[in-house]
Order: sequence, then C-alpha cells, then structure tokens
Amino acid sequence: MQPMDLRGLNPAPVTAFNRDGSLDMEANVRIAKWLASFDEVKSLVILGHAGEGTFLTTDERLELIRAYKDAVDIPIIAGITGEGTKVAAEESKRSLDAGATGALVYPNHGWLRFGFQKGAPQDRYKAIYEEGGLQTILFQYPDATKATYDLDTQLEIAAQPGCVATKNGVRNMKRWYTEIPALKKAQPDLQVLSCHDEWLLPTMFDVDGLLVGYGNIAPELLIDLIAAGKAQDYPRARKIHEQLLPVTQTVYHRGSHMEGTVALKIGLRHRGLLDHATIREPLKDLGEAAEREIEASFDAAGIGRVDLAMAAE
Repeated sequence: MQPMDLRGLNPAPVTAFNRDGSLDMEANVRIAKWLASFDEVKSLVILGHAGEGTFLTTDERLELIRAYKDAVDIPIIAGITGEGTKVAAEESKRSLDAGATGALVYPNHGWLRFGFQKGAPQDRYKAIYEEGGLQTILFQYPDATKATYDLDTQLEIAAQPGCVATKNGVRNMKRWYTEIPALKKAQPDLQVLSCHDEWLLPTMFDVDGLLVGYGNIAPELLIDLIAAGKAQDYPRARKIHEQLLPVTQTVYHRGSHMEGTVALKIGLRHRGLLDHATIREPLKDLGEAAEREIEASFDAAGIGRVDLAMAAE
C-alpha cells in the first residue's frame, strides 16, 4: 500500500444540487477542478458533514465519487457513515469500486448518544480497510460527544494497517496537547490533520495539514496558514487568522455547526462557484439577513470572486 500524502490542505467540498434538489454534476465538477488546481491541495474529502453525505442515496453517493474521480488527479476520500461494521465495510467496498482511495471513518452514530463498547471502533476501522479496501483516517470527534475516543483507542486504531492519518476535532486543547504528542510518538508516520474550522490557530503548529470544510471557501488563505504553521511563524499565522476571522464568525460561529454547511454554499455562491445555495432537508435556509452578513464578511476578508477561466487552465 502506498499511503496517501495528505500533508497540506484537504478540503471537504459541499455537494451542489440543482434547484429541484437533484445532483448538479456540472457544479460539483467545477468545484472539484477548482480546488484541485491548487498544488497544495492533496485530496478531496466528500460525503461528509459539509457534503451532506448522509442526505444522499447510495446511488447518488457513488455517482459523486465517480464524477470526482474522473475530474481530478488527486485522491478522493469518501466519508463512511454506515452504522453497522458490516454495513460500513460494504459501503467502503462500493466506494473503492467507484474510485475512492481513502475513507474518513465516521463513528457509529448511535455512539453519539450511548457511547461505544471497548474494541468496537477498532473493529470498524479494521473491517473498512481489510474488507472494504480503503485507507482509513482516524476521525476524532469533539470532546463534548460520547463518540470521542480515549487515547488508548486512538493509539490502537492508529497502529492498524491501512490507517494513514488522523482528523482530530477534539476541541479540547488540554486533550490536544496531551494526545497529539502521544500519537506522534507511537506512530511517527501518522499524518495529523486538524479540523477545528471555528478556531484553527491554536492547532496550526502541531499538524501536517488540514481536513476542513473551510477549505471550500478560502483555500488560498488556508494554504498560507498551513505554511505559516509549519514554519512556526506565529505572527504570520496570527495575521492570516485575523484576516479570516470575519468569515470564521459568520460561517462557523453560529447556533449550530450544521448551519456551517448552509453558510459554505452561500460563500461559494458569493465567490461565483455556485449559482445558488440549494440544500437538502433537514438543513434550513439561514434567511436573507444572514446571507448578507456572510457575503459582507467575505468582502471584509478580501476574499473575492474566482476567475473560473484561470482555475480551469
């Protein structure tokens, strides 16, 4: 197995829909090609939260993977969300056959409410790789949920064949400063990716890259932020953080993190990559006032419209 190189920006694109709610493949391919036009973008991570992945049918999910695979020459990573271990392994196999290389492994969502039994997450990852064939990314959920993994569970998953990276969104800096060094010490080749969209700055100096929905709307600035973090250049990173802050506030400092997906589409519309911001239930429109606020934040941050002709070259 040649491990995926994720040391850079790994955006999690939205899924574009037509106004009637069907997949807009032209718009999805347009976004994919634009993001992949940046050399520092290492993969595209689809079918997750930002991509409304659990709101798509199985056929739609596979159609999207195929379209992305045909459109770009970088790895496609599929969000694997099936509840049971067998279901997740079969989802992984279908995704591999459609053209995916990696799996962003979501926890069994029953664990969010009830917690998990010891050993169950490890078995989930093992099945997705051994039976499904996709390289896996250890997904660490926020500390506030019951689906967040203790350090021993993380270490055991990270040691499994096929696990090439961790997407850490623990959102507890006490745990971050304890657990990330332990993972690095135990598995020096494990790629550490932050997904703290709403406050990236504190994590930028310990990571190999980012795996974020934020990568949809401001890849240019996030690429600069990664470079500053790798250089341990705090003043430069802080300056980029401050430039992004108006957008961070209007997209991610909202009542629910789910609203971020809606805000991402409004931002992509403002940048000229989408004609409209159609979403699927249970997501709801944010209203005209919020849309104007989001658009104004892009202007304040100096994030303008994309020259699609140049991006296509």
